[in-house]
Amino acid sequence: MAPDVVRVELGQRSYDILIGSGLLADSASYVGPVLSRPRLAVVVDPGIASRYLPPLRSSMESAGIRVDALEAKHGEAAKSWRELERIVEWLLSIEVERGDTVAALGGGVVGDLAGFAAAILRRGVGLLQLPTTFLAQVDSSVGGKTGINSPVGKNLVGAFHQPSLVLADISALSTLSERDFLAGYGEVAKYGLLNDREFFERLEHQGDSIRRRDPEALAATVRRCCEIKAALVAEDEREAGRRALLNLGHTFAHALEAATGYSDRLLHGEAVSVGCVLAAEFSSELGFCPPEVPVRIRRHFGDAGAKHSLSEIPGDLPPAEKFLELFRQDKKAESSRVRFVLLRDIGDAFTADGVSSEAVLGFMRKKLQRGPQRDGA
Repeated sequence: MAPDVVRVELGQRSYDILIGSGLLADSASYVGPVLSRPRLAVVVDPGIASRYLPPLRSSMESAGIRVDALEAKHGEAAKSWRELERIVEWLLSIEVERGDTVAALGGGVVGDLAGFAAAILRRGVGLLQLPTTFLAQVDSSVGGKTGINSPVGKNLVGAFHQPSLVLADISALSTLSERDFLAGYGEVAKYGLLNDREFFERLEHQGDSIRRRDPEALAATVRRCCEIKAALVAEDEREAGRRALLNLGHTFAHALEAATGYSDRLLHGEAVSVGCVLAAEFSSELGFCPPEVPVRIRRHFGDAGAKHSLSEIPGDLPPAEKFLELFRQDKKAESSRVRFVLLRDIGDAFTADGVSSEAVLGFMRKKLQRGPQRDGA
């Protein structure tokens, strides 16, 4: 069966997102036409290399395409200068040229690292995104954001570098652990919350089929998320306007990731789902949406099995004052003002600049109170 196609319209840099099952095993059919010469440099997540690199390599080599591969470090902490340098130096050592292509095979971390390496190597080489996680397929592989973290904050060093193709193989999602799969759900629900109420309601009523990883439900979900993101990226590639809505929940999420040391205590997708709930609760506290909105969102994340509260994050969290500092360091902040994406209702998000420090501190102090109800509605 032919894959679904979602087009990202960016003029001469437009590209397709292909969505379907078994795409990696037949990858040469899709990747071959976008290569300038028959070679591909693959940066792969070590956790999936033994499963997905062999079929990718077999397909490519059967088509006469040479494959060189490097296993990247695993986990959010790998998005560092040291790992970026290692990848770039490897690409130079195998003589990747200006017209060559680098492929990212794995989740969002590999996509960000390999994408940033491709952006800066020889002032820009080709890029393929081959996402194998739910989060990467619905979000991070699309739109051209690449980068690494700094001790100061998340994704503060990076570049916009669009891929020439995204290959989302739905069959890869069946092999994810339950935790890794659910970590992508925050990004999925985010799309309904920001501008598609009907999609969110569909998730509420048909979420079980997604959690069971029904291939048709997964393909439809990935397609809808990519359609929404593709439209926003085409309208606002470098996040000067409406694309910022895609950061719903992310100001909170990035601060939580920094506060937990970019460790396995909290995966990025888990931080996003908690962050979406916090954004809804903050919106209600500021009077932008009725209180039943965050209650409904919290309930939905809970029903889906996704993290939805600070109390689910193991270990201690820093005080509210530290979170305010982290919010101010977020890459979306301007002139030291914190920018939040907030909600008027489900499907109606907006950006709010210059929220007062007093409001932020008061909200976070309430959320961080110890006890079983410390972050309840």
